[in-house]
Amino acid sequence: MHRLQLHYTLSKDNSTAGVRNALIDLLQAVSSQGSISGAARALGLSYRHVWGELKRWEVELDHPLVVWEKGQAAHLTPFGNKLMWAERQAQARFAPQIEALRAELERTFSAAFDDDTHVVTIYASHDEALSQLREFAFQSANQKHKRLHLDIRFMGSVDAIRALNEGRCVLAGFHTLENLLTVNGHTSSETLSTDLSKQTYKPLLKPGLHKIIGFAKRNQGLMLAPGNPIGIHSLTDVINSKARFANRALGTGTRVVLDAFLQHAQLSPKDIKGFDTHIEPSHAAVAQAVQSGQADVGLGIEAAAVQSGLTFVPLVAERYHLVCLKSALDQAGIVALLDALQTKQWQDKINHIAGYSAMQSGQILSMRKVLPWWTYRK
Repeated sequence: MHRLQLHYTLSKDNSTAGVRNALIDLLQAVSSQGSISGAARALGLSYRHVWGELKRWEVELDHPLVVWEKGQAAHLTPFGNKLMWAERQAQARFAPQIEALRAELERTFSAAFDDDTHVVTIYASHDEALSQLREFAFQSANQKHKRLHLDIRFMGSVDAIRALNEGRCVLAGFHTLENLLTVNGHTSSETLSTDLSKQTYKPLLKPGLHKIIGFAKRNQGLMLAPGNPIGIHSLTDVINSKARFANRALGTGTRVVLDAFLQHAQLSPKDIKGFDTHIEPSHAAVAQAVQSGQADVGLGIEAAAVQSGLTFVPLVAERYHLVCLKSALDQAGIVALLDALQTKQWQDKINHIAGYSAMQSGQILSMRKVLPWWTYRK
């Protein structure tokens, strides 16, 4: 059993959170470049160093990692390939926890370097734009606002709103359907967007107590292997083809979306292979499961599919919301965040993320209009 040791570094750049390993970097470079010399160039290392490190690791692990044949392109052995994909899957599954750990460390260092840094704690359903907002907000300090640090913890939508109500965060992020693009190949009405959302979120959100803040519009749909070799275009196709499905856990906004689709289309979850047995914690993890061949299809956001080189079949447009207590709107950190969300720079940035568009970003919205099942009459 090989033990893992983790370390972190401090830098001023905007690199994304991640746990890096030199061996995995070598394997990925060999796999993508097809030669030791190409891997060395891609990593900015010498041929001798790459060759020596790979040989050293083969001795350390007691397994061959690369097929070494003179005159032939280098490629990974089955063990080397399995090791690389296992690490990728672990990274995708634990991305929310890695982001949360980095956020906690950055908050600690922010306080050490600047006592006046605003810290806003956000518990939220995993979202690509929200990850990018962390970096944008941190760099958006100006004469009007001090530096803003977003302490983001990713979790399911339901757990995020519960955390807000219990005082464990200042903002929560969740998403609801805006309209259907297709169900079983046919455009549908907005009735689907109300039933299960009402059942899920209405007990947690109260007009007069909570305030909805616009954030983004995004596409969610089916993530498939490049070229869609199975020919899946709907949930009915998923069932009929007996495709292996990577699902999300109960309590996540995406699971609410899926359950709503199945209910509306009168399809049984029991007919979906993997519905209760293959559960992934995030959009990125679902995409990685499809990319690695562990699943044939999964439901997720377009950005995750594009990042993993997958084919994306859009099913639904949804709105991603932020929500806070009304009493928090005057807090300096919230005011600074609302201003940042309304800048042209941020809205241009979010519009360049695959499947996203800025929609009423930073605007305080009517709960009755955003969540149509709420009325002010009993």
